[in-house]
Amino acid sequence: MIAVTLRDGDHFEAVVVGGGQAGLAVSHGLVASGVHHVVIERDTVAHEWRDGRWDAFTLVTPNWHCRLPGYPYDGSDPDGFMTRDETYAWVRRYADTFDAPVAEGIAVERVERRAGGGFTVRTSAGTVTADTVTSATGGYHRPVVPTWADELPARVHQVHSHEYRNARSLPDGAVLVVGTGQSGTQIAEDLLLEGREVHLALGRAPRVARSYRGRDCMTWLAEMGVYDVPVATRGLAKRESTNHYVTGRGGGRDVDLRAFALQGMHLHGRATGIADGGVTFGGGLAADLDHADSVAESIKDDIDRYIDRVGLDVPQEPRYVPVWRPDDTAPGAPPALPLDAIGTVVWAIGFRADWSWLGDLGVLDAESMPVHDRGVTEVPGFQFIGLPWMHTWGSGRFHAVARDAEHVAGVVTARVRPAVPAPTR
Repeated sequence: MIAVTLRDGDHFEAVVVGGGQAGLAVSHGLVASGVHHVVIERDTVAHEWRDGRWDAFTLVTPNWHCRLPGYPYDGSDPDGFMTRDETYAWVRRYADTFDAPVAEGIAVERVERRAGGGFTVRTSAGTVTADTVTSATGGYHRPVVPTWADELPARVHQVHSHEYRNARSLPDGAVLVVGTGQSGTQIAEDLLLEGREVHLALGRAPRVARSYRGRDCMTWLAEMGVYDVPVATRGLAKRESTNHYVTGRGGGRDVDLRAFALQGMHLHGRATGIADGGVTFGGGLAADLDHADSVAESIKDDIDRYIDRVGLDVPQEPRYVPVWRPDDTAPGAPPALPLDAIGTVVWAIGFRADWSWLGDLGVLDAESMPVHDRGVTEVPGFQFIGLPWMHTWGSGRFHAVARDAEHVAGVVTARVRPAVPAPTR
């Protein structure tokens, strides 16, 4: 990495906002094309992998999925799952492999169009101009908590999944985890393994088995081309879909909430608010568990059909049988959870995008969400990269960020160097 000092009045052919894997992947292409550019990072390169995950975090996709332009995973465990610190180190090293020009510790506050073309980029270190700007800040910006979080008494500690580190960092007492996406389920397991009393409020998140018929399910899905299916064939709603929960911890295993219940975790329906001195929950616990299982089984159905279609000789495997149902006599969970029984609430209900720094640039829709075609907007010279479902299911993952970044870098290069043909769509 080459440290860049921004100066007021500097001009670049390209500015990339965000120094995570997506921004670095675009920078790789721009360096190769000789485009004069800078990656502007509010904190430090790849810091979210280190600062935004808990201590026991691992990737949920196999290591071989990790491939950035010119930088495939080359470790000793391609079918394993890198830890938080290993992932951070891997991405951070990438910036050094091609001398990415990065200005760290600088916030981009506003991007505006210039009358004569190009952009004005206002930052905490001054104002620069650019022929093109690429947003590589991802789509997860502001942690979400419900409005009724303010009704919790001050003695109940509240922490968002983005801030959770380990069970030891929480005060004594039972922990209520709200949300069953990847973060919520894995944090609930982490707390359970540490001997904490855990209450988990479910949502409608789906799950996937870790492996089936001799291979990791995500390896099957990659081989089947599922991660390569364009979002245009699935509908825009897919861009808001929740990822399936599973874990890479301990070499990789299923996250089975029913099994957690047998181990003492208290499962509840969706958390709805506070009334009569307790957290209230909606119905539908059984339906939510059944839904998560049905998605996992439907993925196995797809794998079975693929195996039959291509004629693979792989072993059969019995299907999942639920080990616990909410209407069993034990273990049960009360319909409401008294506030005096809770020491901590962990909010794991996701993030809200914040594109306020784009102002009235004209790249957002009526709901302030990016409007683009494979990252390219209708505003000449402005692009996005690293968004969930930006082009395919793999777009928000290591699996396909290289492909997306190469496309976007090609668009940028063709714009600032017109002799270079633009990539085809």
